[in-house]
Amino acid sequence: MKLETIKIGRIVNAHGTRGEVRVQPRNVDPEFLTRFKTFYIDGQSVTPTANHVHKSFVLMKFPGVDDMNAALSYKEKALYVRRADARLPEGEYFDDELLDVEVYNHETGALLGKIVRVEDYPASKIYTVKGEKEYLIPAVKGAFIKSVDLDQNRMEIHVWEGLASDEH
Repeated sequence: MKLETIKIGRIVNAHGTRGEVRVQPRNVDPEFLTRFKTFYIDGQSVTPTANHVHKSFVLMKFPGVDDMNAALSYKEKALYVRRADARLPEGEYFDDELLDVEVYNHETGALLGKIVRVEDYPASKIYTVKGEKEYLIPAVKGAFIKSVDLDQNRMEIHVWEGLASDEH
C-alpha cells in the first residue's frame, strides 16, 4: 500500500540537559535516520539542528528545545518521514507499506490472501499472509518473492510445499 509518511522511529527520552532527544529507530539502521533533513511529529514538520548516531539510537536537537524539560515533552512521540524522501534501494520496502498487500501464487494466479504482519527473524523477515489459509512467507527474493508492485497492491510468490501453516 502506498503511504504518504512512514513511521521511522520513536522518541524514547531526553538526552542530557541541552534539549536533545533520543530516538529509537524502527526497523532501520540508525544511520538511515541521519540522511533526512525534515521529520514529522504529530503531523507537524520539524528540521533538527543536530542529528547523529549514539550507540543504537539517534540523538536529535530540535529548534526551540533548549533544556531537558522541553525535550521530555517529546517523549513517546512517533517520528515520521515522507515516503518520497526515503530513497530505498530498488525492490526494498518499509514493513508498513506491505501490510494489506494482496499476495498471489505466481504459477496459478490464485489470490492467497493479504499480508497482515511482518516479523523480523535472524535469517530474514517473515510475511504472515491470511486468506482461506494462513501462510508464513520468508522475505527472500527469487526463492519465495517473485515480484512486488505497490502501485497495484500486489505481491506474487512461489508457493512451496509447507508454506501454509496448516500443512505438515
